[in-house]
Amino acid sequence: MGKKSKGLGSAKKLKKRRKSFKKVRPFLMKQKVSPLGKASQAKAIVLEKRQIEAKQPNSAMRKCVRVQLIKNGRQVTAFCPGDGASKQIDEHDEVIIESIGGRKGASMGDLSGIRYRVIKVNDQSLNALLRGKIEKARR
Repeated sequence: MGKKSKGLGSAKKLKKRRKSFKKVRPFLMKQKVSPLGKASQAKAIVLEKRQIEAKQPNSAMRKCVRVQLIKNGRQVTAFCPGDGASKQIDEHDEVIIESIGGRKGASMGDLSGIRYRVIKVNDQSLNALLRGKIEKARR
């Protein structure tokens, strides 16, 4: 780059020059593009259950659910952690999802494209349901 512009009509050029040095901050980008927005968790309604094949070299079928967020209507896929967790979740259940917490908010492990996991079903902890501490509420 050359010298800075000087003079009465140079404001536009100086502004343009200043813009070229700005960096996009990654943590601000996440809140723009993330379906959850600034929130760490969100309520959603289960649309369907599905199985997703794990990445190589694993051949497992990971149990996931397709959910629609209540606050903005966006659809995302969420992972159901735990043995037999997908049996506890039915269609039209209300679930709470959170970020899976991979590097920089991306997907984790051998799950490709899945950034969220289910933590509650019908206001009951999925972990407690799996351990048998509580029974699933009727809705």
